[in-house]
Amino acid sequence: MARTRGLGLFDATLIVMGGIVGSGIFMNPSVVARQVGSGPLILGAWLIGGVIAMLGAFVYAELAARRPEAGGQYAYIREAFHPLLAFLYGWTLLLVIQSGGMAAVAMTFAGYFVEVTGFGVPVGVLAALTLAVLTAINCFGVRWGSNVQGALMLTKALAIVVLVACGLLASPASGDAARSVLPPTSTALVVAMSAALVPVAFAYGGWQTASFVAHEMRDPQRDLPRGVLLGVAGVIALYLGVNFVCVRVLGPAGLAATSTPASEVMRRALGNVGGLIIAAGIAVSTLGFLSQGILTAPRVYYAMARDGVFFRSVGTLHPKSGAPVVAIVLQGVVATVIALSGRYEQILNYVVSVDFIFFGLTAAGLFVYRRRDPGAAGYRVPGHPWTTGAFVAACALVVIGTVARYPANTAVGLGILATGVPVYFLWRRA
Repeated sequence: MARTRGLGLFDATLIVMGGIVGSGIFMNPSVVARQVGSGPLILGAWLIGGVIAMLGAFVYAELAARRPEAGGQYAYIREAFHPLLAFLYGWTLLLVIQSGGMAAVAMTFAGYFVEVTGFGVPVGVLAALTLAVLTAINCFGVRWGSNVQGALMLTKALAIVVLVACGLLASPASGDAARSVLPPTSTALVVAMSAALVPVAFAYGGWQTASFVAHEMRDPQRDLPRGVLLGVAGVIALYLGVNFVCVRVLGPAGLAATSTPASEVMRRALGNVGGLIIAAGIAVSTLGFLSQGILTAPRVYYAMARDGVFFRSVGTLHPKSGAPVVAIVLQGVVATVIALSGRYEQILNYVVSVDFIFFGLTAAGLFVYRRRDPGAAGYRVPGHPWTTGAFVAACALVVIGTVARYPANTAVGLGILATGVPVYFLWRRA
C-alpha cells in the first residue's frame, strides 16, 4: 500500500520547532551563565548556537530537496557513503540517542505533571503510561501524530511567549545579582565559552528529525527545506527572548545561582501562581518534544528494514493508517524499558559525541552529492562550501570538547556504536 502523504509546510515547520524546543531552554540558561558569567556573553553563546543550528538547517534543507525519501538522515548517509555507516546511525538512534532521550523527556514530563497536579503515581509509571499513549496515537497515522504534535508545539510556544512577556514586565535585577563575573583571562574566556556551547548545542538539537517524515509530505522538495529554515529561525527568536528576560530579571549572578531560571522569573513576576503556570508550561513542552520524537524517528527503522538490515516486520505499513506501526511500537517499548530502569541519565551521557559525529558526517555528505550532481535543481545551501564546512568543523569541535570533558561516557557511547558493525554483517548474511 502507498504511504500516506498528508503533511505540508505548516506541519513541517511545527515538526522542526517541536523537535528542538524541549525542557532545555527552561533549564540551560543557568548552566550557560555559570560558565561565562556575563549578560552579553550569555546571549552571545545562544546566538552562536543559533547560527550553528541555522548552518545545519541550510545543509539539511538541501539534502531534503535532493533526497526526499523515507529515513531522512539515515538515507542521506547511506547514499553518500555506505550502508554500514547508515546502519550504525540507525542502530545508535534506536538503542541510545532517540529512545534514551525519549525516556528522559517522559520522566521530566511526569515529574512536572506530578508537581502541578499532585497526582500520586510513581514518576516512572506515569512516564511509561505517557509513552504508551503517544505511541498509540501515532499508530493511527501521520496525520493524527502531526495534529497532536502541532497543538503541543503551539501551546509550548505560547508558554515561552508568556514567560518573555512576564520577564519584560518584572523588575530588573539589581545589586550583586546584576554583576557580571567574567573569566579572568582571554584563555579562560575561550575555555568558558566552549563549555557554554555544549548545553546550548543540546538545546538547539533536533531540527534534523523533520527529514525523517519527508516521504509523508505532499511536496517535500518545496515544503521541507522551507519548514526547516522557518522552524530554526523561530526557535532562535524564542531562545534569545527567554535568555534576555532571564538576564534582565535575575542578572548574570542570579541566573547562575538558580537551577530553575524560568520558574524564578515567573515567581518574581506573578508570585507562586507564576511558578505553577510555568511548571505546567514546561510539562507541555516536554510532552510536545516527546510526541515529535515518536512521530519522526520510527521512519528510520522502517527504512532500515526496507533495506534488509533490520527485522522485516519493522518495514511494513498498516493497511489502513499507512503508518509504520511495528517500528513505532518497537521504539516505544525500548524507551519504556529505559524509563522504568531509572538509569537513562547515564545512557544520555553516552550519546553526545556519537550524535555530533553523525551530524558532521551527514553534512559532509553534501560535498559528495554536489560532486555527483553539481547542477541539481532545487534549494541550494547559501555560501557552500564555506558554510557547510563551518558546520562540519563546529560538529568536530563539539565532539572533541565532549571527549575531553566526558572521556569515560564517550568511550561507552562509541562502544555501543561499534557493536553495530558485527550486527550489520550478520544481518546482511542472513
